Amino acid sequence: MSTLIKNGRIITATDDYVADILIENEKISAIGKKLPEKVDSIIDAKGMLIFPGGIDPHVHLEMPFMGTFSSDTYETGTRAALYGGTTTVIDFILQKQGNSLRAAFDEWSGRATGNAVGDYSFHMAVTDFNDNTKGEIKEMVEEGITSFKTFMAYKGALMIDDRQMIGLMEEVKQQGGMVTVHATNGDVIDYLVQKHRSEGKLSPLYHYLSQPEVTEAEASERFVDMTNYTECPGYIVHLTCEGALNAVRNATRRNQKVFVETCIQYLVLDASLYEKDFDGAKWVMSPPLREKKDQATLWAGINQGLVQIVGTDHCPFKWEQKLMGKDDFSKIPNGHPAIEHRMELLFSEGVAKGKISLNKYVEVTSSNAAKIFGMFPKKGTIAVDSDADIVIFDPNTKHTISVDTHHMNTDYSAYEGWEVTGKVKTVLLRGKVAIDNNECLIDKGYGQFVKRKKVSQNI
Repeated sequence: MSTLIKNGRIITATDDYVADILIENEKISAIGKKLPEKVDSIIDAKGMLIFPGGIDPHVHLEMPFMGTFSSDTYETGTRAALYGGTTTVIDFILQKQGNSLRAAFDEWSGRATGNAVGDYSFHMAVTDFNDNTKGEIKEMVEEGITSFKTFMAYKGALMIDDRQMIGLMEEVKQQGGMVTVHATNGDVIDYLVQKHRSEGKLSPLYHYLSQPEVTEAEASERFVDMTNYTECPGYIVHLTCEGALNAVRNATRRNQKVFVETCIQYLVLDASLYEKDFDGAKWVMSPPLREKKDQATLWAGINQGLVQIVGTDHCPFKWEQKLMGKDDFSKIPNGHPAIEHRMELLFSEGVAKGKISLNKYVEVTSSNAAKIFGMFPKKGTIAVDSDADIVIFDPNTKHTISVDTHHMNTDYSAYEGWEVTGKVKTVLLRGKVAIDNNECLIDKGYGQFVKRKKVSQNI
């Protein structure tokens, strides 16, 4: 199939111009003015913005957690992502303690293969670093999994200690990978959770109060120091607050580079939502929502180049699952649904309100993730020979987010009634029209695994 997209305003991380795009054999084959129109189909994008397909490097699909599973499958989750303009996601494989990385890889691949609608890749979460695990790092890098997630929290389940962290960093650096981290102090959080429970303080508000800013700031500082010592590339996932970002600012004073991701919810929602009695469970996630001053810090961090990526940490649960913690906040499954709304919310709250530029928007939703995680220029840009992952976006259409219209497999919306400016109209995935006028035109199994390159020393 060959397709010509005409008259669109093309936006990349560096460019802004009007031109036509010729697509052949899943790739962009030419960009220019007055391209030949002898093609199978023509899309007129006059008045529309043309973005590279979004990349969300932080999602949890069918993830086992707290005795249940996140409610979006690879089929429903990647389809919902496409509706929102995200063509590629990176999910987290969770090693089970006592088991191998290979066993975890096989388990997650079994869920994704033949089921994903959009393209996907994996991070490997290392929860049990030992000599056997160490020997598997090279093998995973050869499979195209070059980022290794660690948890400094979830004590007794996912958390590793600093000794394991240093050992992992040294091996990952040697094999050309990157260590990413959930940076919160698990010991302090565990203490505060038990303290609040013993005092009978069991509402969702105490989930927030059990993870104060200091727990994230301290862990971020410690992780930054360990990556500096080992010289291993490091990346902090879902950073939420001023104290944690200041740890990264401090690192720049010794010429250290640490990559930072925040999530859309931390830019637009705040901790006042936890005061809604048990309804606040909709926003129970870790780290929790923060304060207005932290939102200001994160927006500034994006423009300062300290925050490179806006993801979602999409980990949805249905209301029945959230009710597992109706009598105890520590039993509420952590996570919220956002995979479908990231691109439109960030455009509406960021670009339309003058907080970020169009080029910065493409950087943090697509290009930086592609570069940091070894997919560029196959993904993350609009260029000749890149995958034809393209979003045709109407910057003027207003619409309202609602559970009644979203495509995620959850029975409530974390953004119910939120009016946004800007709407995804058409999405192409590897040259094929995947979404058009709110209809999905591809089936499960179309999504492919993206094998990623080793981490470049130049990123």
